[in-house]
Amino acid sequence: MPPIVHKTPTEPPSLAENKTVINIKDLGFSYPDGHIALKDISLSIKTGEKIALVGPNGAGKSTLMLHLNGIFSGEGELEIGLLPLNKENLPVIRSLVGLVFQNPDDQLFSPTVFEDVAFGPLHMGLAEEEVIARVEEALALVDMRGFDDRLSHHLSTGQKKRIAIATVLSMRPQILVLDEPSAGLDPRARRGLINLLRELPLTMLVSTHDLRMAKELFPRVIIMDEGKIVADGKTSILLKDEALLEKHGLEKP
Repeated sequence: MPPIVHKTPTEPPSLAENKTVINIKDLGFSYPDGHIALKDISLSIKTGEKIALVGPNGAGKSTLMLHLNGIFSGEGELEIGLLPLNKENLPVIRSLVGLVFQNPDDQLFSPTVFEDVAFGPLHMGLAEEEVIARVEEALALVDMRGFDDRLSHHLSTGQKKRIAIATVLSMRPQILVLDEPSAGLDPRARRGLINLLRELPLTMLVSTHDLRMAKELFPRVIIMDEGKIVADGKTSILLKDEALLEKHGLEKP
């Protein structure tokens, strides 16, 4: 176990139920090469919603998600828990929004599973006992008890993805943002992931090409194409619209 470095503990504020926790208005973003990745994005998400974000490659899904905890900052308005996204509010917003990257190797950089999952709580300044408790709690939530001393990079892809989620859960975020969580998983690992996401009691935005998972797990779906939101509504309706899906490079699940 790594040495514990004490800092001033920080805890995210609690988000009220049935309130808008993500509010975006007229968000635009261009990369330095001039490529326009997001155009006039407006949406709101309430506490407890679980939403699939779908669209073809290059639609802007990942770029949008990277705005939610301040990795990117575009033009327009973006609020998380009523806090405008700015430099002053960034530490609190990052404690509210847990971001899980598509490739778990981008998130796992410590020698052992324990150290990876403990990294966030350590940097929150929590006491040693609390750090250990949070690691145990997060590993239990992703059904990876007993993996504390395992080498993260020796795990299977499915196991790595669970540990990557645990690294975020150990900081107890209230909004979970995942980029292509089922990519590269075999059927058993995919089913385990779906069950895990179903059980987590968090507001959730998940980018995915897996429309069968979207249909099963997410009551609301947002479709993006060419940097814009082209549809936003009930999954049961939108994913039956073959003309809409075909127009935007998707297939009916």
